[in-house]
Amino acid sequence: MPALPPAAAFTPVLLLLVSNVFMTLAWYGHLKFPHRPLMLVIVISWLIAFIEYCLAVPANRIGHRYWSAAELKTMQEVITLIVFAGFSVVYLGERITLNHGLGFVLIVLGAWVVFRQPL
Repeated sequence: MPALPPAAAFTPVLLLLVSNVFMTLAWYGHLKFPHRPLMLVIVISWLIAFIEYCLAVPANRIGHRYWSAAELKTMQEVITLIVFAGFSVVYLGERITLNHGLGFVLIVLGAWVVFRQPL
């Protein structure tokens, strides 16, 4: 089993977590305001996404010292699912169904495969 990365390797995880909150808000936050002009929500989403990029880009640059690009992308996808699930329940008032949960579990299983030792 490989050694655990140093504590500094987890800084990108925190940056990716926060960046995903902004990304999710930029992509889905406007759904609560369906009567707002589309161009307005696009501009606001771009502004929010700029903050997300200011966190995600350094997260990936720092993270690449410890993980491969494929591992960073996989990590980002799992974080995105966790953030999105919470956002959809808390902010959008939608429920996570068994199908959603099972699909998310399969994606996490795929992430586990990515982080395993090479075959």
